[in-house]
Amino acid sequence: MLAVAGLFLVSSTAASCDDEPTDVRLGAAARGTVAEIVEAPGSVTARAAATVSAPAAGTLDDLRVEPGRRVSKGQVLAVLDAPELEARRQSAERALDEASRGGVPSGGTSGFVAVRRQTDKQAADAFDEARAAAAKITDPELRQVLLKQIDAADEQYTAASAAAAASLRSVERGVASLGEAVNSLSAAQRLQAQQAYELADAAVEALTLRAPVAGVVQFGGTSGASASSLSDLLSAGGPVAPAAGSGNSLPGVDSAVPRGAFVAAGTPLFTVVDVGRLGLVAEVDETDVLLVKAGVKATVELDAATGAGYEATVRSIDLLPTTSSRGGVSYKVRLDLATGEDKPTPRPGMSAVIRLQVREADDAVTVPASAIINVDGRDTVWAVRGESYERVPVTLGVQGEDVVQVTEGLDAGQRIAVSGADEIQPGDKTS
Repeated sequence: MLAVAGLFLVSSTAASCDDEPTDVRLGAAARGTVAEIVEAPGSVTARAAATVSAPAAGTLDDLRVEPGRRVSKGQVLAVLDAPELEARRQSAERALDEASRGGVPSGGTSGFVAVRRQTDKQAADAFDEARAAAAKITDPELRQVLLKQIDAADEQYTAASAAAAASLRSVERGVASLGEAVNSLSAAQRLQAQQAYELADAAVEALTLRAPVAGVVQFGGTSGASASSLSDLLSAGGPVAPAAGSGNSLPGVDSAVPRGAFVAAGTPLFTVVDVGRLGLVAEVDETDVLLVKAGVKATVELDAATGAGYEATVRSIDLLPTTSSRGGVSYKVRLDLATGEDKPTPRPGMSAVIRLQVREADDAVTVPASAIINVDGRDTVWAVRGESYERVPVTLGVQGEDVVQVTEGLDAGQRIAVSGADEIQPGDKTS
């Protein structure tokens, strides 16, 4: 901890009763401001980051951005060419055309049952393929939208298939005609074909890679950072989507995939980092963390920006501990970082020293920390009474390395021993 001091008047050098000079110095309690500071190491964080990976095997056909470019959310970054998905969409389109023309199953009810089973299998295969394709998409929002679309289509087809089965049972009981059942089955076939085409079309549309968040583009994955270490670079647990293989780049080798290159499903192509709001993560020791509250102000120094001071505000304090870089137990404190046009703009991951102003007392009675000694478990000062020293128990408030607040026991202006207090013995004279 550090402290910001009020002013003190140091008066004289004292002597013991045998007139031997000592290191005792006299001064007086004063009024001033005391700020209690908790100092902690930390690093700059980004608001969010997301790695965009290839949703399917294909060729990087169209590259529309350069590294370092700012992009908006949803902006097209690149387009992949995946012949397998294109062929699947074309096949689904042909099946949709055939289903639209309709037809009557041959073989009576047995033919009806066979066609329904075939349609059910085609639907199940289409849903399985669609889910497998959606699972490879690293953009969490797009992946979730596609999975919901697949689930909704699955539910719709299940209902249509059940309606066709119910129509057949009505035919078998003699309460409906086979034509009515055929119409119900045809409706299920058309729905299945339509859904298969829409899902195949959505898989092709996913080959157009868009920025999941607004930010700055970096080619490749996270340059060797693991998912956990990348999370540490984020201020609020923003979307992180590192893909398989994102940490396999070699030193000195550009991790960017060139235009026209073939990529496997899951290959990391871009990382978009949102630096619109920078933050900090500080490692606060367990002995100090209970003093830190949301809203506490802090000053920040960066190793990379010597002489530039930054302001920050505590946003949250983690509940669970981590092992600090110094080997002890610490807690991560997350802060919002304020930057100015007259200062260098920090980058995520830069090292910082963060000074949290956890408590402050204005117009307080203050004494140097060196004036405080412990006697029988009580904080005590040596006050001057006439020509002698007298022990005075005190109650401390805001404390720092150099200055402390005295809430009870002393008044401003009271003369005390401000240094060398541990050398004073009962009965010693001030001069």
